[in-house]
Amino acid sequence: MTPRDDSGPSDSRWSDLDRPPLNVTALRRGLVREGGLWRRVDVVQRTGSTNSDLVALAAEGKADEGAVLVAEEQTAARGRLDRQWSAPARSGLFFSVLLRPVDVPVARWGWLPLITGVAVATGLARAAGVDTALKWPNDLLVTVGGEERKAGGILAERAGDGVVVGVGINVSLRAEELPVPRAGSLALAGAVSTDRDPLLRGVLRALEDWYGRWRSAGGDPAVSGLQEAYAAGCATLGRVVRAELPGDRSLVGEAVAVDGDGRLVLATEAGVQEPVGAGDIVHLRPA
Repeated sequence: MTPRDDSGPSDSRWSDLDRPPLNVTALRRGLVREGGLWRRVDVVQRTGSTNSDLVALAAEGKADEGAVLVAEEQTAARGRLDRQWSAPARSGLFFSVLLRPVDVPVARWGWLPLITGVAVATGLARAAGVDTALKWPNDLLVTVGGEERKAGGILAERAGDGVVVGVGINVSLRAEELPVPRAGSLALAGAVSTDRDPLLRGVLRALEDWYGRWRSAGGDPAVSGLQEAYAAGCATLGRVVRAELPGDRSLVGEAVAVDGDGRLVLATEAGVQEPVGAGDIVHLRPA
């Protein structure tokens, strides 16, 4: 499918004045430039999943690196382990980008969702005035009423010779709209702005910057500064956590580091350090 540019303000769906539609013309003007990463920005009113759509476009040869697909509403959005979630139209930022870091060893591509997390935190701090913490490997956390809550997530999927990275962020979600009590949003966290246009521009500019640094360093997370930046913003480090691993296994330990491969390193009671490359992480107690 080819995304339709159908985000015009005249559509009858735009009934919530607190949630105006994105301005695709302004987004393109602010993001697409000669020599820049972002080559195309499309906004659709409603789709199942921007990740699924962009993966399909890449497979059909209809999307180049730097394609950005944004939805005002997603009806079949997916998180890790194919968990589904939904949110009211225009209540958040729901977008996917296509990246093709062909000059970086594939073994280092696991850093792409972590790069995206650093970029989201950087962009939201600047544009919304909200501190966003990163829960390894792909959750975005904010503080609401002194309580840590999930306000978004990141999902990376292979797409041929590239990777599609999807981001979902709850922006203006109200308390009565939360899907679960421990969810949050930028608005509930006291954001100085919930205008999604500058928020999206801020996140994508930060992603362009961090992705460029990482590629210039050949994907080396230490040389690019990415490993240090991720560790500084990671709420998981310093906590005792339970890693729920594939095969119905679990591992409990203190999260002490994120290694050069982007894995979470746990120090267990057995006195060994074990890297975790995939799995659900449960924070058992504060750092």
